[in-house]
Amino acid sequence: MAKCDQGYLCVICGEEVEHIEVSGLYLRYIIGEVHAEELQTQPEHHICCNPVLAQFIVDKDFEAVLVKGPFDKRSLDPEEVKVRESLVTRGWKRLQEVKSSQRSISEFPLD
Repeated sequence: MAKCDQGYLCVICGEEVEHIEVSGLYLRYIIGEVHAEELQTQPEHHICCNPVLAQFIVDKDFEAVLVKGPFDKRSLDPEEVKVRESLVTRGWKRLQEVKSSQRSISEFPLD
């Protein structure tokens, strides 16, 4: 496959991020960490390739991710963890809806 035929490559594993619902970049956009004008300039990665972000997704349809070390959510303030889990999980659920809904990109972010 020619380079121009590939989508965005994950900066962590090097594989193509084939679908928006596994995109760490678009998850970060939905939760407000990346602005629309940065989508073309920020590096792409699979959600699961960024365990520090993925550990905050708490849903029966998402395999739990554990992080060891200083960024392990179990070592963080429990109240801050609850807030982060709520935000990232809501963002992940929105990301799962995006593929089947005909939403404009401007409608992706959480309210």
